Amino acid sequence: QVQLVESGGGLVQTGGSLKLSCTASGRSFSDYAMGWFRQAPGMERELVGCISRSGNSNYAVKGRFAISRDNTKNTLFLQMNSLRPDDTAVYYCAAVAAGISGRYYVEPLAYNYWGQGTQVTVSS
Repeated sequence: QVQLVESGGGLVQTGGSLKLSCTASGRSFSDYAMGWFRQAPGMERELVGCISRSGNSNYAVKGRFAISRDNTKNTLFLQMNSLRPDDTAVYYCAAVAAGISGRYYVEPLAYNYWGQGTQVTVSS
């Protein structure tokens, strides 16, 4: 099993930047493909970005966001730039044990482990 804790959320003005972190503990972090999702009130949880175990393959829904990982520090990152009010949501990191090092997963149902979320609020 792996435990995930997000940090770095907060209040930012439109056009600003935030960098979220997700620290993992438990089983080896490099065994897991990772993802960032977000959920706004009354909305479905949606993919923000995902990354393979090795970090060599990744996908971000929005060009303003970048996902990365540091397996030596058991940490996943989400750099968010040019933030807008519609980016306001609770952001979650998630993990799935992945047999193929270069694979990432876009569907939330693929993920077995979730953090508690961190709130990001973008003011206009």
